Amino acid sequence: MIDQIFEPRVYWGILIGMAALAVVVFVSLLFVTAGYGVMYNRRWGPAVGNRLGWILMEAPSFLAMGALWLLSARRAEAAPAVMAGLFLFHYFQRSFVFPLLIKGKSLMPLSIVAMGVTFNLINAYLLGGWIFYVSPSGAYATDWLWSPAFVCGTVIFFAGMAINWHSDYIIRHLRKPGDRGHYIPRGGMFRFVTSANYLGEFVEWVGFAVLTWSWAGAVFALWTFANLAPRARSLHRRYLSEFGDEYASLRRRYIIPFIY
Repeated sequence: MIDQIFEPRVYWGILIGMAALAVVVFVSLLFVTAGYGVMYNRRWGPAVGNRLGWILMEAPSFLAMGALWLLSARRAEAAPAVMAGLFLFHYFQRSFVFPLLIKGKSLMPLSIVAMGVTFNLINAYLLGGWIFYVSPSGAYATDWLWSPAFVCGTVIFFAGMAINWHSDYIIRHLRKPGDRGHYIPRGGMFRFVTSANYLGEFVEWVGFAVLTWSWAGAVFALWTFANLAPRARSLHRRYLSEFGDEYASLRRRYIIPFIY
């Protein structure tokens, strides 16, 4: 039964559609700022607490990939298991650890949560589907784990994760308890970009695309950039508006050092 939902024409149609939609989303978000986090806006409708919102939004990806792994005839194969394990490691932290570390009482619109859930389920379908169902039999034999693509991709993946976690740590510690002031993040990759945490996440999924050497991974990396780069641009403009010349003098790019 599950193999039917990965019928090649359906799978590749969804993958191509998602690649095209990423371009549309990128352009749209240059004009519309998603109203969550520091950019929260009541116009996005009913909201829940930020912690609950992140759990509701990210956990479906963790659960869907886990289910696709367990239901697959390839579940005991080493390379697919390791690749799925890396994906689950990221989403376990993002679903069940990161939300508990959030400080303050920000809100997240349920509309944002719903869009995030939809994307995360489709993404798990594409990546889990490729790893466990659609890729040619034997494409990920055990020796894939020491192939140049897997080794280089894994290094990039963990480098991105380190940047992401360290940047989140810097952001969480900008304020002392009870302080509601706004401050410029400094240190780490914030020396080069406004949104170092987004840079880290983008690098992670570029690494995952390399270690799987797949179109599904490439489309996820594309979507990560399409979603986060416009937000990084909006945050950059907010910092310029709030801190003026002090921020401008730092000469930071939005999300990609020295480039964008």
